[in-house]
Amino acid sequence: MKSFFCFIVLFCLILINTIHPQERAKLIVAQDGSGNFKTITEALTAAPQQNDKTLIILVKNGTYNEKLFITKSNLAIVGENRDSTRIVYAELRRNWLSEPNRTDWGSGIINIDSSVVGFTLANITVHNNYGSLYGDHDHQFTVRGWGTKIVFLHCNIIADGGDTVALWNPDGMYYHSNCYFEGWVDYVCPQGWCYITDSKFYGHNLSASLWHNGSGDNDQKLVIRYSYFDGVPGFPLGRHHRDAQFYLLDNNFSENLADIPIYWPVSPNAKEWIWGERHYFYNCHRIGGDYDWFQDNIKEAENSPSPDSINAKWTFAGRWDPENEMTPVLPFVSLPAPRNGSYKIKTDNTILKWVPSRNSASNNIYFWKSIFPQALKMGEKLKTGTHASGDPIFIRNQKVNCFYPGKIDPNSTYYWRVDEIMSNGSIVTGPLWHFTTK
Repeated sequence: MKSFFCFIVLFCLILINTIHPQERAKLIVAQDGSGNFKTITEALTAAPQQNDKTLIILVKNGTYNEKLFITKSNLAIVGENRDSTRIVYAELRRNWLSEPNRTDWGSGIINIDSSVVGFTLANITVHNNYGSLYGDHDHQFTVRGWGTKIVFLHCNIIADGGDTVALWNPDGMYYHSNCYFEGWVDYVCPQGWCYITDSKFYGHNLSASLWHNGSGDNDQKLVIRYSYFDGVPGFPLGRHHRDAQFYLLDNNFSENLADIPIYWPVSPNAKEWIWGERHYFYNCHRIGGDYDWFQDNIKEAENSPSPDSINAKWTFAGRWDPENEMTPVLPFVSLPAPRNGSYKIKTDNTILKWVPSRNSASNNIYFWKSIFPQALKMGEKLKTGTHASGDPIFIRNQKVNCFYPGKIDPNSTYYWRVDEIMSNGSIVTGPLWHFTTK
């Protein structure tokens, strides 16, 4: 037991995030002149070329009509408010490429250079609104990128045409959490490795929402968990012109989903799938009734991975662990582990972790067991607005972003909360999280 406790201490020390006594964002953009810059482009220009740690550019509320070029690594553009901080620009790819000697560099609203390793977009809305202005819904990138280790957190990424999010580094790695994606054909279309969790999708077309190119490596994959898909009546889920690999777990589809499996499109650009049809599902359901093609078949995947093993680290084959390496950039605590609402959690050696807000100085930990003798059942939701879960129990104040509760009871639901003491002394109450043990 002593050795395990030492392991916990060491583990927590590894997870400690550097705490700054003031606003961690070094560059602040505000249209009213209260920041360092009035445009995001000015802040990007002023950022150092080399950044050993993630440099945060905080963008205050407002609508910024800018096209951005990301050429420096380890940068984060973070909005003050997800809905009130907006980057809006109208660009049609076809128009952009009609000029002589132009490539796709510049065809998007946010353009990420191939040399970039580490870029985060958080708490912001980015909208390519060409279609709503001119009635043309052809390809119009909101994000067009070739870099790697690209992270989207709590973002709305919208295009009024196809290819909304086009991260096209053939060997790129991308992580997206708690985002909203909207567009026309293939509006989420990564190449390489991509993990998306707790997000919402809305498609306006009858071609496909998802697209993936995994032809560069047999291991490349698009993994989507705990997400919701909606769209116009009859929207298809996905397609791919080259070899690809899809893992969709714990997702819900609206009644508008078409009864069309992920398919090979007839196109001059389409190539034969050398590695065959690799579309894997687990615990996916459609409002109004499921289709046979997304029944559970995860065991048919290479090495028959268990659903419990499929996470971000697994997606990137251990080469990148974004959830445990993430720099705090959001203005609130996020990414609880175990994930909120999880089931079958171990009763011993379970460590609670989270990503603190960027200006957190310390954490007040609350942890308590439900007063109900029976645990929540699979699929049963926590009843908010009641005291049925019992009263919060304060454990302690600490600076590290992990907590070991000790051995906990089986078949029980536990609740926990992290209230943050901010660098200015104020207290921000965290959300209520819960999990159920085996």
